Amino acid sequence: MRSYNPDLTPPWKRSAPVPEVPAEVDLVVEEVSTGFCGAVIRCEAGTVTLEDRFGKHRVFPMDPRGFLLEGKVVTLVRPAAGPARPSRTASGSVAVPGARARVARAGRIYVEGRHDAELVERVWGDDLRIEGVVVEYLEGIDDLPSIVAEFDPAADARLGILVDHLVPGSKESRIAAQVTSPDVLIVGHPYIDVWEAVKPSSVGIPAWPAVPRGQDWKTGVCHALGWPQNTGAAWQHILSKVHSYKDLEPSLLGRVEELIDFVTAP
Repeated sequence: MRSYNPDLTPPWKRSAPVPEVPAEVDLVVEEVSTGFCGAVIRCEAGTVTLEDRFGKHRVFPMDPRGFLLEGKVVTLVRPAAGPARPSRTASGSVAVPGARARVARAGRIYVEGRHDAELVERVWGDDLRIEGVVVEYLEGIDDLPSIVAEFDPAADARLGILVDHLVPGSKESRIAAQVTSPDVLIVGHPYIDVWEAVKPSSVGIPAWPAVPRGQDWKTGVCHALGWPQNTGAAWQHILSKVHSYKDLEPSLLGRVEELIDFVTAP
């Protein structure tokens, strides 16, 4: 005779089912017990390896209800065999396959130079096209107040500006202080040049070298690292090592995200 074992657990104590999500490479999740947040880099033998923004790796068991995805509890499962479509953009945002670029907004993001613009495009390009945000470069900010005045920012045409070496007491900070419009957001990173915002480990060097004051910084870097004295070629080498937000320093990541949020705010 078949035995019958009914579930006598009260309904309010039963765990509600949660979605099962394949642990695809680049999926960003948070482990519930430790709060460790990172992108999936490996999934094997019932475990998943996550890498956080600082390059730290942690291995976790894929226990039921063990992770948060965009704030919701999920169970990670091993991905099906075969090629997987990337679930995240280079910036870590959720990918939107087949999404069309939005018509450009009136607002803009200005950066200092071509290298800055190329780096922003490399990591945030997909996001910017979906949001309809155009990035332009200025070739320096010495004339920033007049550039802002010519743009004529407004509530429906905001202007975000990324400045190199924006630290207290710098020339850049004094220039930025002259712009007071509520429809302009100026943020910056502490680096002399945006090259330094790329993690040395991603480029394959122990650290960015110190360049004596008064010497062209990029030329000095090439000399110290034994690279050919061709800063254009050096930059292309550096840029080729940037594959996602994980290759950039947090002090740049946060600032670019601020600008995108500011320009796209309702």
